[in-house]
Amino acid sequence: MLSRRNFLTAAVGVAAAGGLAACAKEDDSTSSSSSGGSKALTLGFSQVGAESGWRAANTTSVKDAAKDAGYTLKFSDAQQKQENQISAIRSYIAQKVDVIAFSPVVVTGWDAVLKEAKAAKIPVVLTDRSVETSDDSLYVTLVGSDFTDEGRRAGKILEKVLEKAGHKGAVKIAQLEGTTGAAPAIERAKGFKEVMDADHADDWKIVVSQTGDFTRAGGKQVMAAFLQSNPDINVLFAHNDDMAIGAIQSIEAAGKKPGTDILIVSIDGVKDGFVAMSEGKINAIVECNPLLGPQLMDVVKKVKDGESVERWIKTKEGDFMQDQAKAALPSRKY
Repeated sequence: MLSRRNFLTAAVGVAAAGGLAACAKEDDSTSSSSSGGSKALTLGFSQVGAESGWRAANTTSVKDAAKDAGYTLKFSDAQQKQENQISAIRSYIAQKVDVIAFSPVVVTGWDAVLKEAKAAKIPVVLTDRSVETSDDSLYVTLVGSDFTDEGRRAGKILEKVLEKAGHKGAVKIAQLEGTTGAAPAIERAKGFKEVMDADHADDWKIVVSQTGDFTRAGGKQVMAAFLQSNPDINVLFAHNDDMAIGAIQSIEAAGKKPGTDILIVSIDGVKDGFVAMSEGKINAIVECNPLLGPQLMDVVKKVKDGESVERWIKTKEGDFMQDQAKAALPSRKY
């Protein structure tokens, strides 16, 4: 699905008739229009939740960018539950917002509600995460990153980490996966395995792999179990920084030294991840930039104005190792 789409590299940069599910959090942020007296564009945005530092920064970016653009933002926190997002999207349809945007909890299960939005002639823009649909015309575009490429980059940077550490012999990898069924979890694992299968079929092996749900608590709990069942793990690949940070606590509790006894590669590049890297506890981080708000607002305006947009809009990202951490840390705003 994703390989057929074009890439455009850009600079980094709900209350309703039926109501939301009872546990969803609602936040209507109204911004004044920037043009004299005209009605502000209304954007309905459903966020996955607040599971990580990356997600918190992403939410702030979206809210700030909507305010700067003069849009009326109707925001909902789905608390990592797909049913809450579906309720929020139906709420936005009932309110007749101009554009709907959301970051999907999981990949599948969206066709019905997206067809409802299409029937209501409300364009839908995906942010951060992709979906699988029976009809790609059900949404306009995706503003986000190439997670498969992030997985590949994690594999390639692990090669450098192992070389720098002078590691010899078998590489026994523990993998902390993201939320089951979520695009970044599926695609980061896929990209990493591509590198393993192509270049390290004989010496790298994922000996244990389980979801930590992109949370610190999940990373800590699952890593403790990993160390019980596989005490000879010497590499951890975490699908995000928060799980890696949680895992570090369990590694230290087991009397091992993170970044030395167990080499750690993660993905995101949030501030706390860089702090851990500057302390030598994470060896390398593949960046996934959360500051998608300005790009999203630009796309929303083009969609509302009937302009064409690229099928995929990707943020520029980089990779970082321990020796870069102290220099990069002051610039981390997320």
